[in-house]
Amino acid sequence: MSSNLLIVDDQYGIRVLLTEIFKKEGYNTYQAANGTQALSIAEKNRPGLVLLDMKIPGMDGIEILKRLKAMDSSIQVIMMTAYGELDMIKEAKNLGAISHFSKFFDIDEIREAVRDVLPVVMSK
Repeated sequence: MSSNLLIVDDQYGIRVLLTEIFKKEGYNTYQAANGTQALSIAEKNRPGLVLLDMKIPGMDGIEILKRLKAMDSSIQVIMMTAYGELDMIKEAKNLGAISHFSKFFDIDEIREAVRDVLPVVMSK
């Protein structure tokens, strides 16, 4: 599995925060602000894990998840949401998302979840 981590969120601050955290952890991180960017980056860089916001203008997280899984079913996805939308969370899990976090996440909790799915391979 690749140590590439793709962060997909329309909120710039969330993308920057998560990118900074996971770069320090040793991951190759990529950012996308929308579904089109996310799919393009995933096609070129084949992430091992995607942190995917559920509510993105245009193509929502569920549609992005479907397309990522169609592209490569081995891509692991953790959904992020600022809303308690249980139906969307359930649908995402049925489509192959491995878990979800509230946008008001605990940094250590999300770090551990990422490490569990995508162990860090430190570069020389």
